[in-house]
Amino acid sequence: MNTLTIRISDTSRNILRELAAQKGASMQTLLDKAIEAYRRQLFLEEINQAYAALREDPKTWSQIEKERAAWDTTLNDGLDNSEKTASNGNWTRKQRRKQRG
Repeated sequence: MNTLTIRISDTSRNILRELAAQKGASMQTLLDKAIEAYRRQLFLEEINQAYAALREDPKTWSQIEKERAAWDTTLNDGLDNSEKTASNGNWTRKQRRKQRG
């Protein structure tokens, strides 16, 4: 693994050290996790901004909703009635019995 020295404030270093001690992890592991969490947060923020922009265009948003509705009809393709779930996402009684064997 390559290493790189970076400068962080004393406050950040102390917080990182405390968190590492609390979690029983290395400061490097905690920093890696924090960076990954921040990357994911930025990704989701960008997606939310993109969807907000789509919603501002009624014609485009209407097309997206129509496509979603078309895909929704495929959710039970190929399943017989005993394999379908209830509208709340829970298995039907027949499925529970099958699972229990």
